[in-house]
Amino acid sequence: MDDPRPITVLIADDHPLIRAGLAALIGAEPALQLVGEAGDAVAAVEDYLRLRPDVMLVDLNMPGGGGVEAIRKIRALVPDARMVILTTYDGDEDVHRGLLAGASAYLLKQSGLDEVVQCVRQVAANRRYLAPGLAEKLAGRVDANRLSRRELEILAHLSAGMSNKMIARTENIGVGTVKYHVNNILSKLNVSCRTEAACVAARRGLIHAY
Repeated sequence: MDDPRPITVLIADDHPLIRAGLAALIGAEPALQLVGEAGDAVAAVEDYLRLRPDVMLVDLNMPGGGGVEAIRKIRALVPDARMVILTTYDGDEDVHRGLLAGASAYLLKQSGLDEVVQCVRQVAANRRYLAPGLAEKLAGRVDANRLSRRELEILAHLSAGMSNKMIARTENIGVGTVKYHVNNILSKLNVSCRTEAACVAARRGLIHAY
């Protein structure tokens, strides 16, 4: 009996060393076959549509729109596309955005080689995969307390160290309005100060959400 066809894989990552490492991994695995590499989100969409791989490994933070936007565009054209987000970001909001966009799996770059191969196999078999620990983070995400787009904008400025007056000038709103949003942000994040809010925002990936 002939061996089954290898799983074809497309890599989308803007770091050449990461692409080289993944290419070496895929090349050493007989069940996998590398069909292409993309260095930004635009090329990722174009290469996916041209090559139609079984699975695409895509970084979350890439030039040209980012991995989430690339996934959305691909899924809009190919509803059954199977994609794995492979990234360093492990915030619950990052995971949520990636899966909501249409990714079948979310894997961290510090994952072992065996786990990457296992994940690709599962996704190729039309199953979902989450890196250990991420499921718990996702389960703990409370939709009722999600920040509004305006609050995410204010939080981004706050995390950059801007004062209320600076934020007001940047957003062309009153200082009182900024204070109102900041108070809402602190309440929703269950923190007592701006520094804590910035730390929580970084940990949960809320700045990337904006």
